[in-house]
Parts: sequence; structure tokens; C-alpha cells
Amino acid sequence: MGNKIRNFLIFAIGIIVGAFGTAMAQKQPSNLPVEELRQLSDVFGMIKSDYVEPIDDRKLLKEAIAGMVSSLDPHSSYLDKQELKELKEGTSGKFGGLGMEVGMEDGLVKVISPIEDTPAYKAGIRPGDLITKLDSAPVKGMTLTQAVKKMRGDPGTKITLTISRKGVLRPIVLTLTRAMITVRSVKSKMIEPGYIWLRIVQFQDPTVEDLAKHIKKHYDKNPNIKGIVLDLRNDPGGVLPGAIGVAAAFLPKEALVVSTNGQLAESKAEFYARPEYYSTHIGQDPLLKLPAAIKKVPMVVLINAGSASASEIVAGALQDHKRATIMGSQSFGKGSVQTVRQLTEETGLKLTTARYYTPSGKSIQAKGIVPDLLVDETAKGNGINDLRIREADLDKHLSNDGEVKSKDMDAEDESKLLETMKNYKPIEYGTAKDFQLTQALNHLKGKPVRLSKTQKKKKDDDKTEAGENKK
Repeated sequence: MGNKIRNFLIFAIGIIVGAFGTAMAQKQPSNLPVEELRQLSDVFGMIKSDYVEPIDDRKLLKEAIAGMVSSLDPHSSYLDKQELKELKEGTSGKFGGLGMEVGMEDGLVKVISPIEDTPAYKAGIRPGDLITKLDSAPVKGMTLTQAVKKMRGDPGTKITLTISRKGVLRPIVLTLTRAMITVRSVKSKMIEPGYIWLRIVQFQDPTVEDLAKHIKKHYDKNPNIKGIVLDLRNDPGGVLPGAIGVAAAFLPKEALVVSTNGQLAESKAEFYARPEYYSTHIGQDPLLKLPAAIKKVPMVVLINAGSASASEIVAGALQDHKRATIMGSQSFGKGSVQTVRQLTEETGLKLTTARYYTPSGKSIQAKGIVPDLLVDETAKGNGINDLRIREADLDKHLSNDGEVKSKDMDAEDESKLLETMKNYKPIEYGTAKDFQLTQALNHLKGKPVRLSKTQKKKKDDDKTEAGENKK
């Protein structure tokens, strides 16, 4: 029995390798580790014959594939039928669930950022929270995709989360009601006469068209715009065309927005501020009717540790082209490209295939965008923003050759931050209480900006350490 299973598995592996070689001739594997493949077949055989109860072959192979892919980095994953469906729903901005960007850490689900106006956000879930249980099921042992699948569901249904929060001794238990998460991609308002606040919550398929509508609406009311604040704080990213289109709204038509590089020839690409790179309708340009002045009006871009991926592409492009002043704190650092490959009619593979680079050639990966002006989250300091996780904190993250490891906080600083967290309330973006927005307006008006003392010290320390590493 064991030999038959082993022979069958080796034969199956041969078919898979052969199919892979046919589809990707330029990447045919050579010198396959035969001993490790033999061990794989031995383990498969032992599980089938010795495990306490029978295991379905398909389930075992599916889990083996999922484990192999998830071991690569935090963003690669095997997608079953439901996960493929949810991935497509996410780009449209509509799905049933709780509304938060998550990752994995030490086998637990770690919250990167709750999405505004969702059940997770309203329940007070914070960046850095660790989800240890979903209903009565421990998260340990689940893959990220399994945990996300369990958190999503039909609107109106409930789920109980058990959360571990740094600085809080007892577990926090929250029961949330799932909702249809319709993430409104773009928000805006005239915060003062002549000054527009444009907030992008998440980059979706409709983002570029929505942005154009918001800009045109404000210019129709007041053509004498003096300044724009583009708010990308806590924006976890989204689709690449959305990022290119947002950058293109403010850059010259032939400007390079972002480039990518990886093993595949198709992953070595450059993306410019042209409609073919951002329009969702062939032959149409959603930015065509924007006023010409939008290319030159003074701009500030606000970012923080929750600004990731597509947000970083936009901030990096506007910074490198000296089109806008970047303000806030260092961004998340997700500078990798995920490509979805269809495996069967019902399954797919989300695989990291390239890294993103800003127009000047800087890698975003595990470093992020460093603001031109470091400004704390509040007048009292950076508060919880200093405790947010970044890409470099995630297990198995892709490295960056220029990556500088952040220094651990000393006990006194950590104690102060934990005290801050106890009374922390989410910032009301776009209001008079929004300290960073106030500083952005000051900059646009030529007034003094209150810079961060703690972040400036950290930035100087990082530069010193980077210099020492080069010696």
C-alpha cells in the first residue's frame, strides 16, 4: 500500500512539473532535489496509512500546496473557489465581512489597519491587535486565508473575536456583526476656501473615476484652488491601475509612476501617467476633463504606517518628481507585486512576482516612503502610530538591500506609549481635530509646521546606522 501511494505521488509530481514546464518553458526546473521529493512522498504515505483517521487525498494535497505557498512571504497564498471570489469582490469595493487589513504574526492574525466606517473600525479594533480566537476556534494552526474566510460572511451574521492587545493584561472579547463592506474609495471637502482635502480610503477599480469627479466638483464651485491635501493615511492599498491614475492626475502625461522587477520578463516593466496604464475602459481617459491647473497646484500628501502598497506608489511618485511635499510618518513598506494565476476553474495562486520601485529607482519593500516633513499624529506626540506594525515586522517578509532595522524602544519609551494606548481614540480625519491636516494647511500657506522631535531623532539614528553598515 505504501509503495503504491509513493509511486503514485512521484508520478503525480512528475505530471505537475511537466505541466509547469510546458506552460513556463523559460522556467523549467533543473536538478530537482530527488531526496526531498522522496521524503514528501514518504510523509504522504505515512499520513495515509498511519494517521489516527482517514484523510482525503485531495484535502491533503491542497493543504500541502497551501503550506508551500504560504511559507514564501506574508502575501503569497493558495486560493480556493471562495477566496478567488472574495479577491474579486475586494477590488470592486464590496464584500461581506468586518472591514480590516490583516497579516500573520507568530501564527496569529495581526491587524494592520481597520477600514474606516466598518464594523471593525466602529468596534475600536486597532492596528497591532492580535486576533487569537474566531468564535471558539483558536487562530493558531489556521492559514491567513482560512482566518480571513472565517471572518467574512453574509451581512447580519455575527462573529466573536478574542483579541490580545499590547498593554492590556486580559483578552478583549468583541462580538461584531458582519456587514456589506462598501468601501467608499474617495472622500473630499473644501476644508477652507481654496483648499481641498482629498482622502483615498482604498484603491479600487472605480478610484480614478471617483477622484476625477471629486476634483471637478470642487473646481466647478471655486476655480481658484490654492492647495490640495491628498490624504493616504491608513490606506492599505489596492489595485495598481488605481495608484497609477491617482498619480497621473497630478503628474505630466509622460511621467514615470512606478517600475517593477522580478524573475519573469513580464515583471520587468515601467508604468507611466498615460491612460493605457490606468483606464478601466479601453480608449477612454477618466482624467481628460480635469482642469489643467491640477498639474501645478501646491500639494501635500499625508501618509503614516498604515499607508501601504498602492498608497506608497503614489506618494513615492509625487515625491520623486518633486510634485508634492510628503508629510506624516514612514509608510508601511509593502513594495511587492502579487499576481493571481488561475490553476483550475475554481482555484488560483496569489504569488509575489516582483518588487515595486519609485521613479528614482528606490525599492519600497520593507522600507516604505520616508516623509519630507516628519509630523506626529497629534500635538502631544505620535502616540499609537509608533506601535503600528510595518512590512519589516512581518514574518518571512521580502528583504530590501537598503533595509535599516529599526531599534527597539527602551523601557521608558514603551511605558509612555502603552499609557497613551489606554486612552487612545481614532483620529477624526478631515476635521478641525486633525493635527496633521492642520500642519499640512500651514505648509501650503507658508506658515511654520510643527515637526516631530521623536521621529526626527529616529530618522537621524537610522541614517547613522545605515552609514555604519556601509563601512
